[in-house]
Amino acid sequence: MGVLEGKTAIILGASAAGGSGWAIAERFAREGARLIVGARSTGPLEELARRTGGIAQACDVADEAQVRAFVKRAVDEYGQLDIAVNAAGLPAGGTIAHAPLEDARAAMEVNYFGCLHFIRHSAAAMTSGGSIILFSSLAAAQPMEFVYAYGCAKAATDSLVRYAAIEYGPKGIKVNSILPGPIRSDMASALWKVEGMEDVYAREIPLRRIGEPEDYAEAALWLAGPSFVSGLNLHVSGGNQLTRMPTLAERPDMVGPDPTNAA
Repeated sequence: MGVLEGKTAIILGASAAGGSGWAIAERFAREGARLIVGARSTGPLEELARRTGGIAQACDVADEAQVRAFVKRAVDEYGQLDIAVNAAGLPAGGTIAHAPLEDARAAMEVNYFGCLHFIRHSAAAMTSGGSIILFSSLAAAQPMEFVYAYGCAKAATDSLVRYAAIEYGPKGIKVNSILPGPIRSDMASALWKVEGMEDVYAREIPLRRIGEPEDYAEAALWLAGPSFVSGLNLHVSGGNQLTRMPTLAERPDMVGPDPTNAA
């Protein structure tokens, strides 16, 4: 019997085949969980639902009404909600001096307010305790060049996790976040196609490799299971939080004008 046998889980941000949300859904299904998988578009989700025996539903995490409906679908279909994972995110580049303010607002809407919607409605549906897991980023704890809006939004989410752990703990609900470092994902696929790029990043990781989606699926399974853990911002980065990220100047794709000086 799997460790999640009889549990109902919702996983948002699972539309990329082979991505973290996708890997978490497959891992949870192998452990016996009943799934509702979501993303802004349902195209690839239908295949994931077929592979995991789950249900696919479109959901934009920045739209509170859609998040409420996504959570309600789990309760309507299975009578309960035990585990909620939000792996959805919006990358946002640029500098404080030059990036449009609208980019920072968009990053907050998805990466912070989306998590707020997700916690609020998931916790309300968890009548017998549960586990809420959010995806943050190493950028939340370790400032990196050219990603201030994304990093600040994720840092706000990590603070939200700690507040939510206190508020919902008496109801038996755990709230935690996972902070990935460099990861082999659909969002970063173009990065790793650049010759020498993986080596540049792996040199700064004590375990000497970038993360795989399965690494995050295992971390999510631990948090979703019987672990006595709440309010944790869990680094899953091979130890990269102890070192640093490569600078833009060290990256093999950074040739020509300095992007941080762009108007």
